[in-house]
Amino acid sequence: MTAPHATTQFFHTFDNPWIAIAAATGALLGFITINALWLIWLERKVSARMQRRYGPTEVGPFGLLQTLADVVKLVGKELITPDHVHRPLYLIAPILAFAPLAALLSLLPIDADWVFHDFDITLVLLLAFSGLNVIAIFAAGWGSNNKYALLGAVRAVAQNISYEIPLLLAVIPIVLMTRSLSLHEIASAQSYPFILVQPLAFIIYFISATAETNRAPFDIPEAESELIAGFHTEYSGMRFGVFFLAEFTNMVIVCAVATLLFLGGWKGPLLPGFVWFFIKVYGLIAVMMVFRWTFPRLRFDQLMTFAWAILVPLALVNLLVTIVVLKL
Repeated sequence: MTAPHATTQFFHTFDNPWIAIAAATGALLGFITINALWLIWLERKVSARMQRRYGPTEVGPFGLLQTLADVVKLVGKELITPDHVHRPLYLIAPILAFAPLAALLSLLPIDADWVFHDFDITLVLLLAFSGLNVIAIFAAGWGSNNKYALLGAVRAVAQNISYEIPLLLAVIPIVLMTRSLSLHEIASAQSYPFILVQPLAFIIYFISATAETNRAPFDIPEAESELIAGFHTEYSGMRFGVFFLAEFTNMVIVCAVATLLFLGGWKGPLLPGFVWFFIKVYGLIAVMMVFRWTFPRLRFDQLMTFAWAILVPLALVNLLVTIVVLKL
């Protein structure tokens, strides 16, 4: 059911709904591509500066075209399919990783009047669709029929199941405070950022979201020093590139949800709402990048212990305190 307050100006500019859907899909796919190019360049620059290096400098101004050159290289590479793989799972895994991305992005309101889709259960839909990523990783690892890839796939399933629980427990207090599952309504209800009253929930959400996207120090499924490249060891060319597209797009999605739940969404002084929205989203992404180049990778037992022995109890305590305060 569409929320009655939602305004979708994008669709109202087209007479034919199919043209509107095609235009919206094209816009979202274009954003996914440009976002990945930008974030790969940014990550290289951030990592280089933290390690007293320069990063890309030669290809284009400030090395901005280096990632584009890498994409051309990937597109030109042969798509090699090893003989020993389970072909249906092996081939469908990159599709499963990429397919939900446009749908997930279309659920994010970037301004008060710019919403592709706004449902009463938008938050539930986002959490449900985002779960397809772990299915894609498991299909890639299992279908590759390779012990390193399989270990990465098994780790991914265990990690995502573990960190999904504290993530959900961190989101529930916001839902209780606003009595809504609509991201548009939650962001609109924030006369002040909810991070001020739910700082612990924000920290738990952000740590869990970093683990959900398999980013360091939680990159156990990939673990190139242990598993070569984990679940995508057997992939080449753009099949390999699609997993990178999915990773960087998922970073945007989890940081956008954090912005809408805890940071007031598009709200801010002077600048247009969508500008504030993207400033907050990419600010959080920058923090995730700093995490990657600051903390060493956790051992698998440390990763699971951190989720179940620390984050889950803290999230439960925070939820209980929120319920008591709201009741009183």
